[in-house]
Amino acid sequence: MKIHNFSAGPSILPKDVIDKASGAVKELDNSGLSLIEISHRSKAFISIMEEACELALKHTNLNNKGYKALFLQGGASQQFLMCAYNLLDNKAGYVNTGTWSTKAIKEAKLFGDVIEIASSKENNFNYIPKGYDIPSDLDYLHLTTNNTIFGTQYKEIPKTTVPLVADMSSDIFSRKFDYSKFDLFYAGAQKNMGPAGTTLVIIKEALLGKVSRRIPSILDYTVQIKGGSMFNTPPVFAVYTSLLTLRWIEEKGGIEVIGEKNSLKANRLYNEVDRNPMFKGFASEESRSQMNVTFNLVDAELTDTFDAMCNDNGISGLKGHRSVGGYRASIYNALSIESVEKLINCMQLLEQKK
Repeated sequence: MKIHNFSAGPSILPKDVIDKASGAVKELDNSGLSLIEISHRSKAFISIMEEACELALKHTNLNNKGYKALFLQGGASQQFLMCAYNLLDNKAGYVNTGTWSTKAIKEAKLFGDVIEIASSKENNFNYIPKGYDIPSDLDYLHLTTNNTIFGTQYKEIPKTTVPLVADMSSDIFSRKFDYSKFDLFYAGAQKNMGPAGTTLVIIKEALLGKVSRRIPSILDYTVQIKGGSMFNTPPVFAVYTSLLTLRWIEEKGGIEVIGEKNSLKANRLYNEVDRNPMFKGFASEESRSQMNVTFNLVDAELTDTFDAMCNDNGISGLKGHRSVGGYRASIYNALSIESVEKLINCMQLLEQKK
């Protein structure tokens, strides 16, 4: 039976990518060596790293615009710390839209004054705040563009004169987007790009070198740029698989085409959530995520029945986060419309059994 993987992360990857990655573990490009046993200093892996960085900049349309791409370790959680270490000298602003924003704020407070510019905490983060003032004396403003747990996403990026930083872990490469609005953004690979183990960071070089503190070498963006993401041994498998996914995006027509398919999937599923009296959406309509559709049963006593239906139809990873409950359908780039339709069929079947 085909499994329909709605997991929030680590999450679904394209089958072609998994096949090629697994083949490379056995032998990389007829080299007689496995991907995971070659030297990271070899020409073969340096070429992999360079192409991955080049494609990341190409897909974000930031080639030759003063940006550098890095593949680092530690996940987005380490970037909460690393951003502040490198950029926060006096005062930074954060918009708090969920769990990951809250954690980013906690880390930043170790390095300077942190202002919570806006928050949706009072409504359990079910919307993206709007209409707030942004002080002009901030070192940077930090956003989380998509909130995996709560199913909210920025539709418009706030205008500001201060450097803009973003955690894009769960929606990078998922829609046509003006990435040049940001001076730095980062994303854990395990949503739309690859397996857990590496984090993409894209940064405008002019942003660096302005803090007064000394920065440990491994946490210094300038050092990492100079070392080509290889100040220490990189996660070779995660980087290679991310490269394969970036190639796959290009083969599918690029981010614009991918985004159109994602919109189709999201619209189909949200339409069913709104139409079907057995379900109710969690996120406010104007803030709904195109990547993570959160919803609940109107009658919680039907949970076991619906869960059994989903299990019988090969639907996996649908359980919502404990802070929201209910269900969360993560419909990342590699998830097919067929999987979305299978879930919709289960929702309609529950309605018919009412």
